[in-house]
Amino acid sequence: MSQFTLNVLAIGIFSLTMFSLLGPMLNLSPLYPAATVFVLLGLATVDQLGFQGQGGQVFLDWLGANTGDRRQRVIRHEAGHFLVAYLLDVPIANYSLSAWEALKQGQSGRGGVQFDDGQLLSELSQGQLSAQQLNRYAMVWMAGIAAEELDEDSARGGIDDRQQLRLVLRQLRPVVRDSEARERWAILQARTLIDRHRDAYEALVEAMSQRLSVQECCDRIQEHLTPAVS
Repeated sequence: MSQFTLNVLAIGIFSLTMFSLLGPMLNLSPLYPAATVFVLLGLATVDQLGFQGQGGQVFLDWLGANTGDRRQRVIRHEAGHFLVAYLLDVPIANYSLSAWEALKQGQSGRGGVQFDDGQLLSELSQGQLSAQQLNRYAMVWMAGIAAEELDEDSARGGIDDRQQLRLVLRQLRPVVRDSEARERWAILQARTLIDRHRDAYEALVEAMSQRLSVQECCDRIQEHLTPAVS
């Protein structure tokens, strides 16, 4: 069940409680709480069954659609994922910058960069993951946070990214216990990569702002890559 659906249910329960307490004092008809809860539960049901929990996120994205600062932050966050994945040879399948774009692409969640992670999933299904693979994907998942920190010294997004890394660490055998240390290491490494290739990062931000294709975004990166120091 999506967080939006859970929030709607919580609001419904709260509204019913408040109407029950205040209704008699304010001489409110019992129809008010019943109608309110019916509407809220109806919205939650439609969102969960009809849109797999995506409807609420699309609505929230629509509310913030005219906020230029939020839109730019999302692009820069996702460009961090994209650039680090490209630099570490993690195949990029597609990207979306909103829940609506993700829904049109058949993806779940709020959008983002989608990777061709078949090999990763295959290894995880056996509870095994090489150290090299773990480090690569940890850096990619933490790259959005690293990109935000480069711009603002702090990150407002990245909760889902942290959860993704922690979920993978719990699936490994033996389980990796110190997930926070792994996160800090991955953020530092990703931040170093983005900073080293800042021209390519800014070119990618511009390309993603224009909604260019994955291949066109990769071409922009390649054009602006900082040559390796020998």
